[in-house]
Amino acid sequence: MFLTKEEEKLLERGDGVSKCMEILVALGEIFDAERLIPIKHAHISGVSYQNIGDEGLEWLRSLNVKFTVKTTINPAGMDLDRWKEMGIDEDFARKQMKLLNIFKEMGAELTLTCTPYYIYRPSIGEHLAWAESSAVIYANSVLGARTNRESGISALASAVIGKTPYYGLHIKENRAPSILVKVECDCDPSILGYKIGSEIEGIPIFKFNRKLSDDDLKALGAGLASTGNVAIFHVIDQTPEWNDFEIPSEKIVVDKLELNFDCDPDIITLGCPHLSKEELIKVYNLLKNFSGKVRREFWIFTSRKVYEDLIEVVDYLEMKGVRVFRDTCMVVSPATRRFECVMTNSGKALTYLPKLRGVKVLYGTLEDCVRKAFE
Repeated sequence: MFLTKEEEKLLERGDGVSKCMEILVALGEIFDAERLIPIKHAHISGVSYQNIGDEGLEWLRSLNVKFTVKTTINPAGMDLDRWKEMGIDEDFARKQMKLLNIFKEMGAELTLTCTPYYIYRPSIGEHLAWAESSAVIYANSVLGARTNRESGISALASAVIGKTPYYGLHIKENRAPSILVKVECDCDPSILGYKIGSEIEGIPIFKFNRKLSDDDLKALGAGLASTGNVAIFHVIDQTPEWNDFEIPSEKIVVDKLELNFDCDPDIITLGCPHLSKEELIKVYNLLKNFSGKVRREFWIFTSRKVYEDLIEVVDYLEMKGVRVFRDTCMVVSPATRRFECVMTNSGKALTYLPKLRGVKVLYGTLEDCVRKAFE
């Protein structure tokens, strides 16, 4: 891979910056990147202490580096203000805060959300270095920005250097669809993504019989990325790049979806990815149809920005017995492992909760989840 003289100097410094350059050069050589390109924004995953542990914390501290581009970070393992309410122990909370302080010293914005696009909206063709699979696929597909599916470490290295290797989805021709998915059912986009992600190879382009909302597109992408190695999709007549390529001849038709989950939920969770304003308002409107408070644990996860922008809505939800948490989610927090069965509307959570938290899961639409909370 070609390096400029300035990049070669960074590689030879013998400090944390050099380690970050080594990561990017190794990545570039693995994928035959010809050079590094500048990025405008990095988003780092693996921020929960549950994921990174003591060794990761010490490695981060040893780097002693500063970020050179706008950098946001994924959810932590707890709500920073209400961790006791979540059942998080003091040792975990203390170490989580140490970890976040290191990121803050490096120059990260403590956004603690998997939906950085609600805070910083990249433009079409803009180069990024994002980790967090649901954010990567949203940026590529819905916004037309360009990022590979980075690891937390490679995204951190790019945040320090301000560059990323030029390969994969940074290159236009690599973004072309390879399979047409014709959707003939009124399927929940989250579950459609969850099912299709594991059944296809390559980049899908979808044909729906209706227009999807922004939240539908977010849910579709999160589901796809959770079960498959998918980092971009297209939707005919909707996503920004769908008409830049030929429609592929390979095709599959989806006319129904079946799920085989069965358990009695002791908690209902929404917010994987974090709820948008529109989704939070939808929950608010659904709750108004029920008298009294919810009869089961009901946790919602969203970003601080959405929480603060809709504080009156949040207050109403809390009055109904719903807990609205920020900074974390049901997948990255150890809090959910104390439950036996978690009900959710998220294809991504259906994938990761059994794997990471060892709990049973039950799927329901948003409406199903609210209804179940009062049973």
